[in-house]
Amino acid sequence: MAEFKQAPADASAGGAFLNWIDNRFPLTKLWNDQWGTYYAPKNLNWWYIFGSLAMLVLVIQIVSGIFLTMHYKPDAALAFASVEYIMRDVPWGWLIRYMHSTGASAFFIVVYLHMFRGLIYGSYRKPRELIWLFGCAIFLGLMGQAFTGYLLPWGQMSYWGAQVIVNLFSAVPFVGPDLAILIRGDFVVGDATLNRFFAFHVIALPMVLLGLVVAHLIALHEVGSNNPDGVEIKAKRGADGHPLDGIPSHPYYTTHDVVGVVVFLLLFSAVLFFAPEMGGYFLEYNNFIPANPLQTPLHIAPVWYFTPFYSMLRATNPLMINVLSGIIALATALALLKGRLGTIARLALALGALVAIGLLQTFDAKFWGVVVMGAAVVILFFLPWLDKSPVKSIRYRPGWHKIVYAVFVVVFLVLGYLGSQPPSELGTYVSQIGTLIYLGFFLLMPWWGRLGEFKPVPERVTFKPH
Repeated sequence: MAEFKQAPADASAGGAFLNWIDNRFPLTKLWNDQWGTYYAPKNLNWWYIFGSLAMLVLVIQIVSGIFLTMHYKPDAALAFASVEYIMRDVPWGWLIRYMHSTGASAFFIVVYLHMFRGLIYGSYRKPRELIWLFGCAIFLGLMGQAFTGYLLPWGQMSYWGAQVIVNLFSAVPFVGPDLAILIRGDFVVGDATLNRFFAFHVIALPMVLLGLVVAHLIALHEVGSNNPDGVEIKAKRGADGHPLDGIPSHPYYTTHDVVGVVVFLLLFSAVLFFAPEMGGYFLEYNNFIPANPLQTPLHIAPVWYFTPFYSMLRATNPLMINVLSGIIALATALALLKGRLGTIARLALALGALVAIGLLQTFDAKFWGVVVMGAAVVILFFLPWLDKSPVKSIRYRPGWHKIVYAVFVVVFLVLGYLGSQPPSELGTYVSQIGTLIYLGFFLLMPWWGRLGEFKPVPERVTFKPH
């Protein structure tokens, strides 16, 4: 049995109560290990506030979701009316509903910025591969959470958006039709689908997300935070055993993050009270019309945070398949001509290319569109092993690397815009080029990431007090 620690004789009532808890539950130890005495690099900039903002939005979504669930009816005949009841008759119900819908978009904005920070500063590199993998799993779970929640208002865009996305699974060879029925729970999107999505949105996926967030934080605090210089601060320790270039998270980064939280809440409140629909991007106008299985909207598109991947899906047509086949054939020919490969390796490479081209030409373009859309997300998991650059941070990479990252961001934004617009011939061509650039950014990273003249990385972090 563990020995109980006695509280000091002059301890306050609060101190004595905390001592009583610590003797039975390691509350103070958990606080100190995970934040209170956790040493973080002293040169973290404003790019590093988005992790704490993501935690804040997660709390907003959980709390507002609990209140919405108290009044929502997961029934195809009552769902839309229950949302209208929340908006019109429940005291402050409109605020809770808009808080939840605005929070969904805010969540993706914060997570996209958080992931981009990890991308430019190499936060996925050794020894933080597991942190990145947990983060990508959170992103994937967040997409599932948003997709299942999107159906619940049971408006026109909710209904037909779910219809289109679920029907994509029917393109999977052999098991597609059965898989689509399994997801819908019926032959069409209906009451069974609504109940399934409600269960996943309210219970299953939030539990998975919370578990992944805890794992993400534990992994982060085990190996330590990265920094803009990409220098491991644990390599240089003082006589007290603490990193020379580290400072306690509390109170320094507590106050740092509080400033970010205040600015975020001001912007969040401005959107919440003055533009909750954000011009139809956060809440589509068609979603204020009850779902009608007999009337298809003129243009069906997902919410803005899915549109880059939806644009890739639409771009994958027979022409795109032929282009991909040509790229595989050309890359294989160059590898065989210029690569120093043995006979067996050459045969294996040629055979693999023939199989890949054969599969591309065999299955329907709709199926490959689903594959491309999924690959655009899954490829993020492999980033720690695709980046072969000798340095982590973009600060010490060649200047033209910044242009590469800027092009990647612009392409992603353009894909997002095109995915929200009705399909057009020009838009399809631009989406196809953007899809190739997006995938090429990652697939060619082992090559372009090592090119150029790199700056020397300092032994200790560079920090200018302000």
